[in-house]
Amino acid sequence: MPDGFFQRGQPITLTALAELCGASIEGVTGAGDVLIDGIGALDMAGPRDIAFLADANYVDQLADTRAGAVITSARHRKYARSSTPLLIVRHPSVAFATVGRVLFPAALRPGPMTSSGISPQAYVAPDALLEDDVTVEPFAMIASGAAIGAGSVVGVGSAIGPGCQIGRECRIGPNVSVQFALIGNRVILHPGVRVGQDGFGYAADATGLTKIVQVGRVIIQDDVEIGANSTIDRGAVRDTVIGEGTKIDNQVQVGHNVVIGRSCIIVGQVGIAGSVTIGNGVSIGGQTGFKGHVTVGDGAQIAAVSVVASDVPAGARWGGMPARPVREWIREMATLSAIAKDRQGAGRDDGHGNDA
Repeated sequence: MPDGFFQRGQPITLTALAELCGASIEGVTGAGDVLIDGIGALDMAGPRDIAFLADANYVDQLADTRAGAVITSARHRKYARSSTPLLIVRHPSVAFATVGRVLFPAALRPGPMTSSGISPQAYVAPDALLEDDVTVEPFAMIASGAAIGAGSVVGVGSAIGPGCQIGRECRIGPNVSVQFALIGNRVILHPGVRVGQDGFGYAADATGLTKIVQVGRVIIQDDVEIGANSTIDRGAVRDTVIGEGTKIDNQVQVGHNVVIGRSCIIVGQVGIAGSVTIGNGVSIGGQTGFKGHVTVGDGAQIAAVSVVASDVPAGARWGGMPARPVREWIREMATLSAIAKDRQGAGRDDGHGNDA
């Protein structure tokens, strides 16, 4: 592990790590006593680090690694040196995540940037309700009637609007704004997140554009994480809702009245127009756009760089512009590619001045 901002964890034996992630130890006799206190990439890890291999593209690095141990699957064990202890599991990425959480628990959530408590440089309204062990960092503002649960942190320069509620053990990063919102427990808002600003709504006629009022709220349930510089608009006449356990990447736009279910994954630069409904357990690839008022069923998967312009059935795998079932999309792309190659070939000169 390269030197950085996180100190090494408490040393733990490979035997203990194997028990944590349901792995078997292979490769070196007595390796269960090896002590590990760090994590690292295969090509950078040292003898105190544990690395992982889940992708066959990196098997060459497995043969040369200096890591103290490597988490991998049974099909990759043959590429390792006999001197490298292996933790053999079915899902190496999941096991590596488990190990990382044990060794570096402080890296799971942003911590306070300053000492705990209420900074004298922060403003907290007299009628705001803060439970025990809340940290409000310099230049943050807690407005009238706001409530913040125990153990939560409001970062430098952040603003919590009037009447907003934030649950317990939340992390509100630097320069975040929260308005017209109710937020559950253990929610993480990374730096620059904007929650509760009015949605983009206008009525057009011959005289121009008339702004439509947005009088709904934002409801963010427990264990949601929202990446840096993402925006969650408040509802117009109903609430914008983000379900329990959903994880949203950086630079995502969620429009007004959008309802997102539980345990969804939304990757960076996704844009979700107003009144979209997304079910539970949905995965959305980066740079995907959603037309307003569409519905995506539970468990659906949307490929990156897609445009969703119609309803997506539960469990479906869609992609493309416009998005459609992945198999259909792949067939169409293959057909178009073949047509293009045929036309290109038909236009080539045969060497006698004639087209082939």
